[in-house]
Amino acid sequence: MSGIDADVFGGRMPSWAGDLAIEARGIAPVPEANRFGRPWRLAGVWFAPNLTMTAVFTGTLGAGLGLGFSTGFVVAVIGTLLGSLPVAWLSTWGPHTGTGQLPLARLPFGRGVVLPGLVQWLGSIAWDALVGLFGGEALAELTGLPFWAAMLIVLVLQCLLGVFGYAVIHRVQAVMSVVLVAAFVALAVKVVLDHPITFTDSATGGDLAGGVVLFSTITLSLAISWAPYAADFSRYLPSSTRPAGVFWFTLLGLVASYLLGEGIGLALGTALGDQTAAGVAGLAGGGLPGDLALVVIALVTVSSNAMNDYSGSLALQTVGVRLRRPVSAVVVTVLAFALILWMHSGDLSAKFENVLLFVSYWIPPFLGVVVPDWLRRAQGGRRVEVLAELNRPVRSWAALIAFGAGFAAAVPFMNTTVYTGPVAAALHGADLAYYAGFVVSLAVYVVLRGRRAADSHDGHA
Repeated sequence: MSGIDADVFGGRMPSWAGDLAIEARGIAPVPEANRFGRPWRLAGVWFAPNLTMTAVFTGTLGAGLGLGFSTGFVVAVIGTLLGSLPVAWLSTWGPHTGTGQLPLARLPFGRGVVLPGLVQWLGSIAWDALVGLFGGEALAELTGLPFWAAMLIVLVLQCLLGVFGYAVIHRVQAVMSVVLVAAFVALAVKVVLDHPITFTDSATGGDLAGGVVLFSTITLSLAISWAPYAADFSRYLPSSTRPAGVFWFTLLGLVASYLLGEGIGLALGTALGDQTAAGVAGLAGGGLPGDLALVVIALVTVSSNAMNDYSGSLALQTVGVRLRRPVSAVVVTVLAFALILWMHSGDLSAKFENVLLFVSYWIPPFLGVVVPDWLRRAQGGRRVEVLAELNRPVRSWAALIAFGAGFAAAVPFMNTTVYTGPVAAALHGADLAYYAGFVVSLAVYVVLRGRRAADSHDGHA
């Protein structure tokens, strides 16, 4: 199968939406005969895993930067849209090819896909930690268990979902979407009625401008972090599925969930701070409402991290590790445990922001390679036959150089508590690294691809 071992990377596939047996299928493309589903289901798939405490805590970071609710929410809308648009577009590649997102990156990267594949695999572990931390704390607060024991329970549950795979994840997210709408709307009403909301900005001048840019980058990073996952959760849709439906339902799920969660965080301001799950339970009023809030936080952690485990398993196979997909999902879950314990050890706010930014800085340079490569392959509406394309020899140096150049260009623009680049420092903390990384990677790749095409035409390559 064009370098794809069917025994390891193939395997059993679900055949309809209610087929809830374990999916063994790995990175091998899904044949047309096994495709099923409608694009509207993607709204729930992308809504449920993102209406989490991670989104709420991201909103509080805006308040910490001195932004009032009005300014902060407008900035969150802009950042979330900018980050969600690439994910929605990449999601349309799934029905077109029957292939996951990182496996598709083998087209431009060739064997060099090991680099973005490893980064994505490590990123899925980091996201397990970012989201899982809140679920572990919620269950510990609810049951009185030690944090590590509660965290293990959450990890086992999410791992089971990741092992069962595509159809089960789609079904669980549909159910969780209904639960979460009710729970978070109730929380939003509680916040509005019982908590004073600060609408004016406490930051002024250059600090305000820097805070606006940094918060837009933080919200963008949260949404765009799903870009390397996008086609993973649409690859079973029939090839006849209209791209517009896939795009708009994906965008709807992402934007609606993030803005609801981040809006609550902005409204809470600094009141939530490092209290995380326990703080939310208190803000919900304690007692039964507080306990229900903790249950919801734990459940959404399980549903969200199942997607990290699933995509992480595909990333691990993409780099060439010969593990069946369910086994790969278990590996991702186990390695997340140590990172969660580190984040829980103190100074959560700084660690949260650093991991949130670092885990996604590589994605714009990655997009700078895969986007123009896809447009070239699919120009004129041409069908991209993945296996046939993989049969052609790929010189990955152009993709790797562009990827590296994009990331290097982003470094001076970065702003974290670990490192602040000189450009970010001069701009009052404004973080423009995502934009710099994408533009430079795109430009370098287009130039190198053009030169390679010219050399090939002249018979030199």
